[in-house]
Amino acid sequence: MRFFRRVRSRMRADDAGMTTSEYALGTVAACGFAAVLYRVVTSDGVKAALQSVIGRALGVQF
Repeated sequence: MRFFRRVRSRMRADDAGMTTSEYALGTVAACGFAAVLYRVVTSDGVKAALQSVIGRALGVQF
């Protein structure tokens, strides 16, 4: 039982942060998500919806 406690305590101490491969994978995933988001936001449907919302907001009379 003591052996497992020592192993677990060492595992917790050694796992303090992300490794380089984890940073690389996270960066690639973030870039992929950004590319998909860019394609969605710049699509014709989203552009038309945003223009409609902004046009209605600016057309409001006080």
